Amino acid sequence: MAVSVIDAGPQQVSRSVEVSAPATELFGIVADPRRHHELDGSGTVGQNIRTPDHLEVGSRFATGMRMFGLPYRITSTVTKFDPDTVVEWRHPLGHRWRWEFVALSPRSTRVTETFDFRSAGAIRNLLNYKLPGFIKANAKGIEATLQRLQDRYS
Repeated sequence: MAVSVIDAGPQQVSRSVEVSAPATELFGIVADPRRHHELDGSGTVGQNIRTPDHLEVGSRFATGMRMFGLPYRITSTVTKFDPDTVVEWRHPLGHRWRWEFVALSPRSTRVTETFDFRSAGAIRNLLNYKLPGFIKANAKGIEATLQRLQDRYS
């Protein structure tokens, strides 16, 4: 099955895919920031520099990143955490990355990843996301990430 476009509303980019694996296993990968580089289809996520052993709302984790050939580090804060169902974190610029897991059967899960920039503010949305093309780039990155996840279990 191909990656599907989901209409999550304005200022959100959301894609979904069915993966042949239990929701618990998939959630375990995404809820461990040390493993994010395994899934990343954007080519920007590196190794985690600092992360707690277990995430919960309010947890912070630092990640080494690379964009346009330049390395940098970000520290994200977990804003939603429901085991085996949803994990979301806030980037320092205000946008959020959200992963949702819906068990379709004991061995099949609908996985949805969303880039949500509603809370980043109008000026920041224009300058940081719309003008430089990050909305389109993030959509492609999400699609590649979900395809990698699906391929991993096919």
